[in-house]
Amino acid sequence: MQEFIKNIIPRTTFEIIFLIFIFFTFVQLLYYLFFYSRFFFLKKNKTKEQEQQGVSVVICAKNEEENLEKYLRNFLNQNYKNFEVVVVNDCSTDNSLRILYQIQKEYSNLYVTNIEIDNKFSHGKKLAQTVGIKAAKNDIILFSDADCYPVSDRWISSVVRNFSEKTEFLLGYGAYKKNKGFLNKIIRYDTLFITMQYLSFAKAGFPYMGVGRNLAYRKSTWKKNRGFATHTHILSGDDDLFVNKNANRKNTKIEVSSESITESEPGKTYKKFIRQKKRHLTTGKYYKFKHKILLGAEIISRVLFYISFIILISFFKFPEYVAGIFLIRLLIQLLIIGKTSKILNEKNIFLLSPILDIFMLFVGISVYFSNLLLKKKIIWR
Repeated sequence: MQEFIKNIIPRTTFEIIFLIFIFFTFVQLLYYLFFYSRFFFLKKNKTKEQEQQGVSVVICAKNEEENLEKYLRNFLNQNYKNFEVVVVNDCSTDNSLRILYQIQKEYSNLYVTNIEIDNKFSHGKKLAQTVGIKAAKNDIILFSDADCYPVSDRWISSVVRNFSEKTEFLLGYGAYKKNKGFLNKIIRYDTLFITMQYLSFAKAGFPYMGVGRNLAYRKSTWKKNRGFATHTHILSGDDDLFVNKNANRKNTKIEVSSESITESEPGKTYKKFIRQKKRHLTTGKYYKFKHKILLGAEIISRVLFYISFIILISFFKFPEYVAGIFLIRLLIQLLIIGKTSKILNEKNIFLLSPILDIFMLFVGISVYFSNLLLKKKIIWR
């Protein structure tokens, strides 16, 4: 079969495929060496903590009674002098509001606001975020979710020390808890890779997103840019679209110290994971053009890199050269992902990263085409 394919495909075709392989290997190495390698050069933040700056932690909760009972006190017990926690109870039908009022009796710095159910009006998370931001009394607002918790009691201080007069955005890492099973490794690797992208891009001067589990920006910046007004029609994107529109190389910083990380409960089913990927993908088309080019080029180069490698390694006359080039890229990938994993305290996924890299590529492609088909069905209906 191999000889048959060699005979029917012209030699020039293989040469073209080899050139494609070389070109997209170069593109991949460009991303790893120019962008992702910046994790190698991150220095420990020695900025003096500025505890005189007031901070408002904003958390939106919808039917989160268990998580509020389990995690909210981790936010309220932060080792920081001047802060409040604003929790927006967003039309919960469980005991969330009762639990919040109980905890409020224990902590004077907990402020609870409630959105009542209105059968004539439905809304997404952006309304709850807006309510929380308007209720916050401080200019620096630090966001997280009800199913999250800071891994350290110095979470607030590690974030706030980055806020100088020019700082308007702070991007952090929102990890997922380590559990047993392959799905957990998939979720954690996907989160690690996305974080490696958006933090290294921000470090290079191209901030394009943040995650609502661990993100801070100024209330004055939110007001100045009319909040979520430009994308209120989009259900998702309460975190990344606001960052994408307003963050830049001068007003954005990142924080990756072990004290600054939050952890969340990961999904327990593949269906939930895919649904989350679909939701996140729908916001990408609203990113700035330069960000779409940067992200799209990385995905396309990775797809064509693997496809051309498989063709060449199967049918090329000198597979050892192809394998050698592939190995160079693999070693650089492992080196940088290994360093990133160490910095972000992610364990037991480093050695699986080459497999997970390919797996998540197929997941991303399938989710993309699934969204296209869904869109067509909606339009048809």
